[in-house]
Amino acid sequence: MSFTTISVVGLGYIGLPTAAAFASRQCQVIGVDVNQHAVDTINRGEIHIVEPDLDNVVKTAVENGYLRAVTRPLTADAYLIAVPTPFKGDHEPDLRYVKAAAESIAPVLKKGALVVLESTSPVGATEQMAGWLAELRPDLSFPQQAGEQADINIAYCPERVLPGQVMIELIKNDRVIGGMTAVCSTRACELYNIFLEGECVVTHSRTAEMCKLTENSFRDVNIAFANELSLICAENGINVWELISLANRHPRVNILQPGPGVGGHCIAVDPWFIVAQSPQYARLIRTAREVNDSKPLWVIERVKAAVADCLSDTEGRASDVTLACFGLSFKPNIDDLRESPAMSIAEKLACWHKGKTLIVEPNIDSLPGSLAAHSELVSLDVALQQADVLVLLVDHHEFKAITGEQIKQPWVVDTKGIWR
Repeated sequence: MSFTTISVVGLGYIGLPTAAAFASRQCQVIGVDVNQHAVDTINRGEIHIVEPDLDNVVKTAVENGYLRAVTRPLTADAYLIAVPTPFKGDHEPDLRYVKAAAESIAPVLKKGALVVLESTSPVGATEQMAGWLAELRPDLSFPQQAGEQADINIAYCPERVLPGQVMIELIKNDRVIGGMTAVCSTRACELYNIFLEGECVVTHSRTAEMCKLTENSFRDVNIAFANELSLICAENGINVWELISLANRHPRVNILQPGPGVGGHCIAVDPWFIVAQSPQYARLIRTAREVNDSKPLWVIERVKAAVADCLSDTEGRASDVTLACFGLSFKPNIDDLRESPAMSIAEKLACWHKGKTLIVEPNIDSLPGSLAAHSELVSLDVALQQADVLVLLVDHHEFKAITGEQIKQPWVVDTKGIWR
């Protein structure tokens, strides 16, 4: 095997599982992260994120000496970059973390190394990363300079896993490999085949970058259709979940479920990368983003209306009304709050509401600072007992287990349709 030591730069929700997957195949894996707490936690054989089965894999890998974490890159045969790629300004891609990762590995690159960018990126980002590395290491040759004969091989390989099932999908799902040359692709396939049971499908780096953006934009557009339906149905007194259930009985219709918006670091962000690069053509993609981004504001107005109804029926004061928000994460049964519409809704409601605001999120131990000052993290039972108005934002399995008899409150805003 030509990859004795593998370095994963960025030990978050994708990087750490990837590092653990390689380590589980008895590769020497060096994880790199600027977060000292994350590094220390991993070196104890523990994890700093919530992901089923990951804790056992990391514990075993660390105990057996196959995985260790550091804050600065060391020499390795392959480097995988799995750092965040947020947007800036008017939804423009921000590659500062990718650039910082390239700058960090440049001093320790050696001839024959493979560098794979996994971070979701705009088209051309892999080539841009190769350019940064070439500037920093003029003593080495790169694919844009020497083609197949380059000293350093560079490829793009986006993840396509579902939080909550990462350790399964990371191994089972096919991977799109976009090398800057055929040699780059071949070596990247060799690397991922260390643990991959799915197929490595080879293409060019630009196509691989666009493929990742396309996958998430497709999902975003379909969710926007469901969310837009929910607005129309509410205006016309129609139960949107019943409507979708009926429409989906058509053999060629498969409408997704509406919710409070779209969150996470992928679907809520990636479509904007396409819009930023092709604004004149990405009209449907832009509209879908705008529909999904506006849904939290609509939910907030529904909650305000419920509070007003509560005050009208009880003839009380706003400060006497207790509001409870159920769920903060961007999808069920995980602790990831990144780009979460539920989090945004809860923050705005907590700041607006004059009474007590309770938060139920079974996957975290404490509220982030933005919420801690205006609300209180409580158990499910406490919220059901004390709250006057219930706001269901995330369909965690704990919430789906609640029966109709447990909900005594007449003022309920259910964005997921599980308490209807």
